[in-house]
Amino acid sequence: MTPLIKVQDLSIHYQGKCLVNQVSFSVEKGRPLTILGQTGSGKTLIAKAIMGLLPSVLTVSGVVEVLGKPVVAQSRSDLWGKSITMLPQEPWHSLDPLMANYQQVSEVYELVKGENGETAFNHAIEDLDHLGLKDSALKRPTELSGGMAQRLAIASATAAGANLVIADEPTKGLDTSRRDDIIQLLKKSAQGGSLLTITHDIDVAQQLGGDILVIKNGDMIETGVAESVLTNPQAEYTKELIFAAPEYWQLEPAPVAERRAILQVTDLTIGRGKNALSSGLNLTCHGGEIIGVVGDSGCGKSTFGDTLLGLLSPLKGTIKPILENTKPHQWLKLFQDPPSSLSAHVTLQTLLNDLVKLHKLDTQKIAPLMKKLNLPESILQRSAKEVSGGELQRFSILRALLLEPVFLFADEPTSRLDPFIAKEITELLIALAREQGCALLIVSHDPALIDKCCDTVIRLDQQKQADVV
Repeated sequence: MTPLIKVQDLSIHYQGKCLVNQVSFSVEKGRPLTILGQTGSGKTLIAKAIMGLLPSVLTVSGVVEVLGKPVVAQSRSDLWGKSITMLPQEPWHSLDPLMANYQQVSEVYELVKGENGETAFNHAIEDLDHLGLKDSALKRPTELSGGMAQRLAIASATAAGANLVIADEPTKGLDTSRRDDIIQLLKKSAQGGSLLTITHDIDVAQQLGGDILVIKNGDMIETGVAESVLTNPQAEYTKELIFAAPEYWQLEPAPVAERRAILQVTDLTIGRGKNALSSGLNLTCHGGEIIGVVGDSGCGKSTFGDTLLGLLSPLKGTIKPILENTKPHQWLKLFQDPPSSLSAHVTLQTLLNDLVKLHKLDTQKIAPLMKKLNLPESILQRSAKEVSGGELQRFSILRALLLEPVFLFADEPTSRLDPFIAKEITELLIALAREQGCALLIVSHDPALIDKCCDTVIRLDQQKQADVV
């Protein structure tokens, strides 16, 4: 039987640097393949090579065939949506910010499948309901959380019925229950075809089953049946990937600066509009304290942080700043999606210069902080779209720390990072927060991460009543 996807000796170079080195694999009908590796290993480049979407500045060699035909020989655009589809890594890059959420899906049913407006609408609502997005059908993508936007992008990409699916990190930013729903949806969407998934999440690879290919810095490290590779890995790198999950973290204790009360929260009820999401929140935030907020998508984690910062009004209760003589820009939010919060049209140096000029910052603090954050000076000459997610998140932390925050709300700061970078970023945030005497509020859908690194844990759920421990 002819493989649905066949890749043989694929190599990709950029200005003499090897990005992918002689990678070979095939995807058979009905048997999923997962490419596992950390950020920057070349996984997405392989997916783009299959779709015929590699930029012309890259030098490509080897053979890539889709449905028995070489990618280089003909355009794949006539198959996009109907036969083969690719789920993008960042949902914000694939959704129209001005279009209602249901239209993102119904448009596919109309334009690709040829359905009339009413039928397309009904199918779109069914899809959104299945993914827990029905109540947000009339909203726009900008009104969704990162996890909700990811689910919407998946619904849109799979609506036309393509059963050869390439999913690039499809579960990033999703809580466990939503992640499992997405995996089942992808497997169902690929029935009659197959599924090629790119991920750094071991749990995703385990659930998908089939075959697995482990890649590091463009090189094939290990390949085989997923169950065998993940339960009895032979390569040292594969073992490191498996034990990089938060439940195995051993974080080094960081010295705590003088603890001082910064913020007092009393009988707080939070929500958006008139819709209450959680109530009964009582908390005192101290400098150098790490506070974790955990719960499923949509339970109010981001709303809680936004309310503490004054970006949203509380529905009930009080938020009283205790620390005096602070400046507004010292109460900060670190966004979970750096690409959506930083302009991609100018260099990082320009973004940094603008910040320094606006707040009259001390430029001599930049170099030491960049060293601590492992950011090379050369990165400043690139734009946000030309660096990895981990580098962009570290740059965002650099900008935040230059403002000497007294309260920093980190909204899912590692949800889109591989476990190696996630641990590195988390340790950096904690160490620098303790060093500077900054209260750090970390929001996450991962209970293991929160339990490993936080002094105080706030658990939110759909029952409205918060649990502070």
